[in-house]
Amino acid sequence: MAGDSSFDIVSKVDRQEVDNALNQAAREIGQRFDFRGTEASIRWAGELAVEIEASTEERAKAALDVFKDKLVKRGVSLKALDAGEPRASGRSYRIGAALTQGISQENAKRVSKIVRDEGPKGVRVQVQGDELRVSAKKKDDLQQVIQLLKERDLDIALQFTNYR
Repeated sequence: MAGDSSFDIVSKVDRQEVDNALNQAAREIGQRFDFRGTEASIRWAGELAVEIEASTEERAKAALDVFKDKLVKRGVSLKALDAGEPRASGRSYRIGAALTQGISQENAKRVSKIVRDEGPKGVRVQVQGDELRVSAKKKDDLQQVIQLLKERDLDIALQFTNYR
């Protein structure tokens, strides 16, 4: 085991970048002409949950688009954002959006199956809670695994950390 190289596959969002994107989106919503009089707002609704509110369904969706645009500019993958449908709440419409962290057991099994079936021989994958550890004798094999997973269009945001 001493000669093995490894890296971790995680799915995390940088809370500070999301906070910056939310603040930028709130500022833009407050200043843009097409949002005037719609009482549109965006705010935190929990540790990793955002709530968007506006007087019409279209403006609520437009505010969500502004937030998504700011997330992309800040390097946060939209695959980590799970936005619901607009729902009527009194005289306004609300959209709840959650940011997902960690790799579920189902997705971990799917990723490890991809690596086992399509990756180079001799690569081992271990599920460690909500992340995966990939190890191999050769670093080139690990590079091939990273490339393989980047080319796949998985419905989760993956980052590769602790490369040794």
